[in-house]
This record gives sequence, structure tokens and C-alpha cells, in this order.
Amino acid sequence: MRKHLLAVAVAATLGMTSFGAHADALSDIFTQGHIDGQLRTYYFSRLYDTSAVPDASAFSGAALINMQSGTFAGGFSLGASFLTANSFGTQSNNPAEIDSTLMGLMGRHESLSALGQAYVQYQNELMQVRAGYQYLNTPWEGQSDSRVLPASYNAVSAVFKPAKGWDVYALRSFEWKSRTSSGYYADNLYYPPTYNGDGMYGGLGGLPATAHQFNGTWALGTSYGVEGFKGQAWYYNFLDFARMGYFEGSYTFKTGTGFDPFVGAQFVDESGSGTNFLVTNSTALFGVPGSRVKSSTWGLTGGVIIPHGRIDLGYNKVASEAGAVGGGAIISPYTAAYATDPLYTTSMIRGLVEMGPGHAWKAKVTYNVLPNLQVIAAYAKYTTLYRGNSHDVYFDVIYNLSGYLKGLTLRNRWERSVGGWNLNPGNKPFTYERVMISYQF
Repeated sequence: MRKHLLAVAVAATLGMTSFGAHADALSDIFTQGHIDGQLRTYYFSRLYDTSAVPDASAFSGAALINMQSGTFAGGFSLGASFLTANSFGTQSNNPAEIDSTLMGLMGRHESLSALGQAYVQYQNELMQVRAGYQYLNTPWEGQSDSRVLPASYNAVSAVFKPAKGWDVYALRSFEWKSRTSSGYYADNLYYPPTYNGDGMYGGLGGLPATAHQFNGTWALGTSYGVEGFKGQAWYYNFLDFARMGYFEGSYTFKTGTGFDPFVGAQFVDESGSGTNFLVTNSTALFGVPGSRVKSSTWGLTGGVIIPHGRIDLGYNKVASEAGAVGGGAIISPYTAAYATDPLYTTSMIRGLVEMGPGHAWKAKVTYNVLPNLQVIAAYAKYTTLYRGNSHDVYFDVIYNLSGYLKGLTLRNRWERSVGGWNLNPGNKPFTYERVMISYQF
């Protein structure tokens, strides 16, 4: 079923238009359609403070083209996104010198192209339903869009709006396309690179190449916002991996002075029976196998919104669980090693999902120096059971041009990582720099 989900959805929609739509309504598909997109040029470099590991880098250009039709048949529409990336022959002949997380180990003079989206959608004032290839935007299953190409999913998703500020979500995903994949595969970030021919790089790994295919995910969620309060609750069933409950809420105190304090909290709870793939394959996350999946994480955040910026402080703790896979590690099939989870203390390079049980705190300052110039600085400290103590220093400069160059963004992300046994090569510091130029049209 899942491999033919898109074809069935499109065929059903075309059938409805054939029997129930007028010619003028069909013409609206094109005349009221919309095309936009983004051009990207990224250069990533990993600089290691050890001669035992060569520095790695990667360059890529990319184009993301989005097409949305006009509505027809009372609320139906079609959408598609074409993605392509090219290294322009810049990759090294030595795979160890390539940052494979940018667009994979493609070899010289090769490119990567994929359908990021190809879906049929129904929408009215109370709901939106999509079926087919699509981007998802949920806390633990999203686009992870920090490389040239985002992740996307073969899924059925729905959002309902019972009242103002209140949304209810439901989805069933089958396969996904990772950030370095050209197609959709039944795997996740615990599978090895190139599993079943998938060019998936940058994951946490752990499973053998003989592991059974991933059966996808069910998820239900809700979010609510009113005045200074924002909250959300989610349930994920990562089939044969873990069942997750996620809760997050925050409140901003509106003072009218330009200085608005805020507080927030989050909680993650996971479980999984002894039949899940991580257990049956004796997967030793952080060197620790287990007979079950069990994880419990909580976090607190607070700070203040100031004129032209904000200050954030965050804390998270992942409890140790005897007999559990990874000693109580968070099981996150779509973010593990991507460092794109919603925990308050996750850095550009890593977080507690990648570091295992322990605790962390993070301080971040965001400030708009000029109307178009934003500067971000952060410091994160990790104290973990299996990967020791470490800290990260982060700087981010973002310049959005205006006038004739509106849509052009120049960005430089820089992070220095110190410590973290078995994460930094030779337990030596390394620096990760990401120069990112994009143009949105």
C-alpha cells in the first residue's frame, strides 16, 4: 500500500475531477497556481585538532522548487517540490575528507535529485488533509532542514482546527527521504548508511545491514495558544522501535515595557517491548545493549524577550535506566545524529539524543544588531554517563538583504566542540563551520 500511496491519491483526485468538476474549475488549477522556491549554496568544513583524522569539507549548490495548484472540486489541490543538489566536481577523492552529511558521498561530478513533495490535498476552514510525498513539521518528525535538502515523507497527514488557537494533528508515515537520499526508503537514522541502496549519511547507526525494514510511524498531536501561553502534546508510535509521549508548554509574561520574561517546561517518556528492532538486533547504543526501550527526559527553560532580541536559558536531564537500550537513551528515529530534536539544550552539532543519559544546560543570546543583521551566541555544557563531559561554543551571523536583493540571505554558523568521549575523534576538540547562502523567490 505504502509504495502506491501517491499514485492512488492522485488517481482518485483525477477521477473526481473527471466526473464532478467543470471546465472553468479545471482551468483554475493552473491560473490560480503558485510557484516559489529557494536557491542554496553551502560550504561546510570540519576542522579537527588531531592529526589522526583529516579535516573534512563539502560544497554544494541546490535548488528547491515548489509548485502548488489552484483549488478544484470544492477544496482539492495538488502540490509538488523538486529538489536537486550538485557538488560541481568539488568533492575530494578521499572519502575521509568529505563531509558526507551535506549531500552524501556522491563521487566527483555527480548530483542528487529527488521529489521532495508530490501530494494531493483537501482543505477547508476546519481541516487540511494531505496524502503523498510531503514535508512534515512535528517536534520529533520534521524536515531537519539544516543541509542543502530537507527530509520528507511518504505519508497521510491531517490537521483539524476545532477552535481559534487550537490545532489537532494526525499522521501516518510509511517511508522517508533523508537529507542525502534521492528516493524514499523504509529505514531511519539507526540503520547503516546505504541500507538497501539508500544514500543516507549522517545518522547514528547501530543496526546491522540485515535488519528488517522500518514500518513507519503513527502520530497524534495537539497544540494550543492563547495570549502568553503556548502548549503542545504528542504521541508517536515509531513502529517496532519506541512509543513516545512528548509534552511542552511555555508562558510569556506581557509587561508592556519591552522586557517580557518567559518560562517553559518539557517532558519526554518512551517505552518499547522486547520485540522491537533495537532489542532483537542487540543494538548497543553508546555501547550499552538492552532488553527493552525505556527513557525519561525532562527540561526547563526561562529567559526574557528584550528590545531587538532575547535571552534563553535551558536545562535537560535524561535519566539512566538499567537494562534499557543505551542505558535509557532517547530513541529518535528521525533526528538521531542530526541534532534537530526539540530539547532545550541541543546544539548545532549534538545534544543529549546523541550523547546519551545525563544532563545539560545551555545559554543563548539572540540580538538584532541592525534591522537586517542578527547575531546569535550560545554555550552548552553536557555531563553524560557514557560520553563524558563536554561543552560547545556557538556563533551565528545572519544577514538578510533588502531592496533589489530581497530574499538573499548570508549566514555563517560556527561551533567549537570540546570533549565528548567517542564523539570527537581522539577526544580532541573540533570546529564545525557552515557558510550558507540562500535566495528565496
